[in-house]
Amino acid sequence: MIKKEWHWMSDYKQKQITMNKKEETIYCGSGKVMNAKWLKVTINPTKIADYIQEYNGNKFIKLNINLKDEADQYGKDVSISVDTWKPDTEAPKAEASNTSNDLPF
Repeated sequence: MIKKEWHWMSDYKQKQITMNKKEETIYCGSGKVMNAKWLKVTINPTKIADYIQEYNGNKFIKLNINLKDEADQYGKDVSISVDTWKPDTEAPKAEASNTSNDLPF
C-alpha cells in the first residue's frame, strides 16, 4: 500500500510548529496594586536596554503589565515583561478594496 500525503500537510505542520514556538518571557520588573487606579512598580533598566526602539528620533520600549492572580512571596501582584511581539512578515496582505461605484449587475 502506498501512503499518500496530502500536499497541504507540510504547510499545516509548519504553521503548527511556528505557532507552538513561544519566545522566552523577559521579566523586567514587578510591583503592587495600591488601589483600583494605581499600580506601584519597579523596572530594572539593565534588563530592557537591549529592547529600546527608536521611531522618528524618539526612544521607547513596549512593555506588558499584568496583574497576577495571587501575590508572590514578596507581596508583588504585578509583573512586567518586555513586549517582543513582531508582526508576521509572511502574513497575506489585505487586497485593496474596489472603490468603484459600478455595480456588477
